[in-house]
Amino acid sequence: MTTRRSHDARAVVTGAGSGIGRAFALELARRGSRVLCADIDIDRASETVRMIDDAGRGEATAIFCDVADVDDLRTLADRAPDLLGGPTSLMINNAGVGIGGKAVGAIGLDDWQWALDINLRGMVYGSELFLPQLRESRRGGLINVASAAAFSAAPGMAAYNVGKAGVLALSETIAAELSGTDLAVTVLCPTFVQTNVAADGRITGEAMKVAEALMRRTGRSAEQVARQTLDANDRGRLYVVPQFDAKAIWLAKRLMPRTYAFGAGLLHRIQPQLAVTRSVTATSTGAETPTTTARKRIPEGV
Repeated sequence: MTTRRSHDARAVVTGAGSGIGRAFALELARRGSRVLCADIDIDRASETVRMIDDAGRGEATAIFCDVADVDDLRTLADRAPDLLGGPTSLMINNAGVGIGGKAVGAIGLDDWQWALDINLRGMVYGSELFLPQLRESRRGGLINVASAAAFSAAPGMAAYNVGKAGVLALSETIAAELSGTDLAVTVLCPTFVQTNVAADGRITGEAMKVAEALMRRTGRSAEQVARQTLDANDRGRLYVVPQFDAKAIWLAKRLMPRTYAFGAGLLHRIQPQLAVTRSVTATSTGAETPTTTARKRIPEGV
């Protein structure tokens, strides 16, 4: 079986301008790959390319892409073989946005559509349009960045949970369809990773305080998560659940579903008090400036 798919790959990374996407691109370049760095913010994508060029390992090209726009992803898929020197051999669907803090019924249909267009439809489009190239490459890998939200069902995060649960189901389905081939599918399901996804999303004030505090205190670095996920895809592993708390949630929900649901609801009710306590000692996260307009949001893996 083919291994080391992440080495000398022809790779496409969406949301490559910051966070986990940038970490994936830099690590792939270190492994000798050609990387197409796609992002809705071309300046950030270009900065990732400059970082790769300065490191002197691998090759990279920046390209604009809004993953919520199927025509943008079609263009990305059409141009990738020419820019990479052959069919894409590793596709990383990473671009995503954070949303949370409101219960179902108060979220609003516009926010539902905004979140699902990026977090779910973008992954569907990327998988559908790039799988033919991965098959053509004969040594392909597909990595979809989901979240522990895919199975945690945390209150106040329905729009985010639903999108990431769809990404998990999509990845599991593709893995079954590719069973017996030399193509590997990996889905990443972390809890908190030190990125700017919370700042760049649509998250209410109290929920933002909790998210930022947890990222500071428990979040793993994007570089660690990217390396672990690429290594997992090299070995043909489907699931990457990188943190202890994510593994605990996975197990608890399956073994004690009623107790888990009660505990999640209780935590949600006391969360404002926890947020106030944390905010007393909170310091700046160094997150990048948030933007929320349709064409200026910054896709980011979670």
